[in-house]
Order: sequence, then structure tokens, then C-alpha cells
Amino acid sequence: MPQINQLPLIFGSQLFWLLLVFGIIFFGVARAMLPRIQSVVSAREQSIAKDQELAEAAHAAAEETEAAWRERMDAARNEARRIDQEAKQASARATEARVKSAVEDIDRRTDLAVQRIRDAVAAARDEMDLVAADAASEIVERLVGIKVDRKGAAAAVAAVPRRPVALLDP
Repeated sequence: MPQINQLPLIFGSQLFWLLLVFGIIFFGVARAMLPRIQSVVSAREQSIAKDQELAEAAHAAAEETEAAWRERMDAARNEARRIDQEAKQASARATEARVKSAVEDIDRRTDLAVQRIRDAVAAARDEMDLVAADAASEIVERLVGIKVDRKGAAAAVAAVPRRPVALLDP
């Protein structure tokens, strides 16, 4: 077969042209395309580095802002607690003053009422003494027939011991 006999001659020339074309393509791509690809990769790496630096700076700024915010919130909470405590104390003082005033008013009214009751009891005792003296003088006059004057009857009634009235006698 004559084709098989030609194979070594053709194979060598085809291999030569194959290597030549691949060499031209390889060096052409390496010389023309590789610098462009490297510049794009370099630019991308620089962009990524710049973006990362900006992100780190933004993160640091955010942390500072958060720390300042937390500090303001803590200060506001402390101020709110202080205001709350002051309000509670003021309310307690006002309530205590109202209670004290009410207790004083109740004590004053109670003292006035006790005094009025004592005055009423004393007036009633005096009235009872007069009625008892009149009744005693009439009883003595009817039973014995002796007329007793009012002063003597009042003295006799005053000589009789009295029973105390609870809580009203001083």
C-alpha cells in the first residue's frame, strides 16, 4: 500500500507545520493577550484591595458609631433612672406631706370632737345635777315635809360619788 509508505514523509512535514502553527499561536497569545489579561487581573486585585480597605474603614467607623450610640444609650438610661428616682422621691415626699397633713387634720378634728363631747358630758352632768337636786328637794319635801333649798340639795347631790364615763374623763 502506497499510502502507508508515504506516511513517514508526510508525518514529519505535518508535525513541523503543527509545531510552527501552535508556536505562533502560543507566542502570539502570550505576547498580545497575556499583558492585557495581567493588567485586568492586576486592576481587579487593586480594586478588591481598595474595596477591602474601604470596607474595613467603614467597619471601624460603624464600630465607633455603635460604641458612641451605646454610650449615649447608657447615659440616657442612667439619666432616666435618675429622673425616675427623683420623681419617686418627690412623689413619696408629696404623699408623705399629704398623709401628714391629713393625719394632723384628723387629729385636730378628733381633738375638737372629743372636746365637744367632754363639754356636752359636762353640761349634761351639770344639768343632771340640777335635775337631781330639784328631784331630791322635792322628794325630801314630799316624804319628810322639810323644804330643802337648792344649794343644800345641790351640795348633797355633789357629795354622791359619780361613775366615770370611759374615754371621756380626762
